[in-house]
Amino acid sequence: MLAALGDGRSRVRGVLCSADIESTASVLRALGAAIPPINSQELDIEGVGLRGLRVLRGKGGSLDCGNSGTTARLVAGIVAGAGLEATFHGDASLSRRPMRRVAAPLEAMGAKVELLPHGGLPMKVTGGALRGVTWNPDVASGQIKSAILLAGLVSDVPVEVHEPVATRDHTERMLRARGVDVRTDGLVISLLPSARLDAGDSDVAGDPSSAIFFAGFAALGGVRGGALRIENVGVNPSRAGGFRALVKMGAKLRYADAREQGGEPVATIEVEAGSLTGIEIKPAQVPGLIDELPLLACVASRANGETRVTGAAELRVKESDRIAVVVQNLRAIGADADELPDGFVVRGSDRPLKGRVLTHGDHRVAMAFGMLAGLEGNEITLDDPSCVAVSYPTFWDDLQRLARG
Repeated sequence: MLAALGDGRSRVRGVLCSADIESTASVLRALGAAIPPINSQELDIEGVGLRGLRVLRGKGGSLDCGNSGTTARLVAGIVAGAGLEATFHGDASLSRRPMRRVAAPLEAMGAKVELLPHGGLPMKVTGGALRGVTWNPDVASGQIKSAILLAGLVSDVPVEVHEPVATRDHTERMLRARGVDVRTDGLVISLLPSARLDAGDSDVAGDPSSAIFFAGFAALGGVRGGALRIENVGVNPSRAGGFRALVKMGAKLRYADAREQGGEPVATIEVEAGSLTGIEIKPAQVPGLIDELPLLACVASRANGETRVTGAAELRVKESDRIAVVVQNLRAIGADADELPDGFVVRGSDRPLKGRVLTHGDHRVAMAFGMLAGLEGNEITLDDPSCVAVSYPTFWDDLQRLARG
């Protein structure tokens, strides 16, 4: 997105070839950006500048975001700031996800946002001459924050976001690296008007939300040889909560070759099997590991004692109701788990787990239970393993390559 809005040519290396990235590229192409085919790990993108996007004739202002909530919410901010009119669509899962939370600040800035009564997609955004805003979101969300920052950037007005809890800060880091005046003071993030967005080359680090599945697998002794190195992983503190949780559970996990890469901390994750115990994950910790909670619940089913998670009601409006789906599937394979209104409780054991998992088309549910299925002694099948293509098309090949036996 930032390469498309930049002044000049940007090279993006380490691009993930996945359905979500295809959705983002397709949406940007429909807005006039020349995004090359996503068929290699390196892309050269000629930016159109902050005011250069347009709705292409013949596209009718219709943007298909597939399963990608990041695409829908962040591009909504860009469309509003650019003064364009577009209607956002998505698959059945994305269409159920809440969009009022991003519509409200954009409307406060002067955009018009039309939603159906259920509050999901389709969503029609009509931008214009926006005004600056100071926004206090009810929900801690990096996507809402990023939509506001991008709307302010493109429309050249100041914006300020007061977060209830600190969320992932990739957008702030990338904007600063491209010459934009973004300031962080505790939980207050502000962006000052900028006439341009510099082009810049990027080396994309490995996704911690994907690496965590293999870190958990290794911590439970599933990896052939007993130890695992996962190279070039993003370990931004706002995203590394899953790794911290594994260490708290007793995993032998450490960072090696830690360094900065494009403003982001990167490291090699080294993991060995350990004796794991249950932990408590409190609300303040949740934003830093929200996507990792299905995996941590599955790891907890093999740990000693009880793991309790609270303050994670946001899980109910992800690709599936991840609280209900994870607990139901843990019970279906013989684990001891209970739902809480805003989280779950999992009591671990070492008895074999057997049964069929219903993924509800949710890639993170599939990968979390796929990790359990790969452990010796378990007999677990999944109804829709192909849904991992949203974020990690080669997951099953990589898991099979690493597994014992």
